[in-house]
Amino acid sequence: MSQTPKLPKWYGSTGGIPYLADTKITGQLIVIEGPDASGRSTQVERLTSKLEARGFAVLNTGLRHSQLIGDGILEAKRNITLGKRTIALFYAADFASQLEHKIIPALQSGYVVLADRYIYTLMARNTVRGIRRLWSAALYSFAMVPDLVFYLDVDPFKLVHRVFEKHQQLDYYESGADMGFSDDMFESFIIYQQKLAREFEILKKKYNLVSIDGNLPADEVGDTLERQVLEYLTTKK
Repeated sequence: MSQTPKLPKWYGSTGGIPYLADTKITGQLIVIEGPDASGRSTQVERLTSKLEARGFAVLNTGLRHSQLIGDGILEAKRNITLGKRTIALFYAADFASQLEHKIIPALQSGYVVLADRYIYTLMARNTVRGIRRLWSAALYSFAMVPDLVFYLDVDPFKLVHRVFEKHQQLDYYESGADMGFSDDMFESFIIYQQKLAREFEILKKKYNLVSIDGNLPADEVGDTLERQVLEYLTTKK
C-alpha cells in the first residue's frame, strides 16, 4: 500500500504554512462535514473500523481537539462578551495547531486522516455571524486541500429531534442563540441551521464538497461513504 510521496495542495497562493509548504506526504486527508447531530462522529467511527479492517492506518481528528487551544475555545465560548472575530481566531489557531502537529505528521507517515469537520464549518459559522466570506477565506488560506470532503445534508427539523434524543437540550451556539434570531431556542435552532445549510450550498460549489443524504438510516449513509472512500483509496495504491 506504499504511496509515491507528493506535495500537498494548499488553498492559499502562498503555499500553506511557510516552513511546511514543501512537505511531502503519502497519506490521504478525508473530511466528513455536517451540522450538529448529523451523524458525523458515528460515520467517522464506522469508516475507521472498515478501513482498518482492510489494512489502512487511520488517524481521527476534529474541531476543538488541539491540546494547545481546545480548552481556550471552551472558555472563550463561555465568555459571551467576546467578539465574533475573536472566537473565529481561536478556532483558526486550534486548526493551525492540529494541521501542523497532528494532520501533516500523520499524512507524512502514510495514514488516512479522517477529519470530523474541517475549515468549512468554521467558515460557514463565520458568515452566518456576519463575517465576510473573503475574510474567512483569507484566514484559512494556509489550509491543506483535502483529498475528499463529504457533507451530510440533514433537514433542520430532523436535526432538532436528534439533538434532543442525544443531549436532552439545545446547545447555545449550535442554536444561534448568540445571534438573537428568536427568544425561542427551538425556533432559533431551526433558523440558524437553515442559514448554515444555505451557506454550505455555496461552499459545496466552491470547494467541491460531495453531498450525502444524511436523512437516510445510518447504515445506508455509512455504506455510501465506505463505497466512495474505498473507490478513491484503491486507485491510490
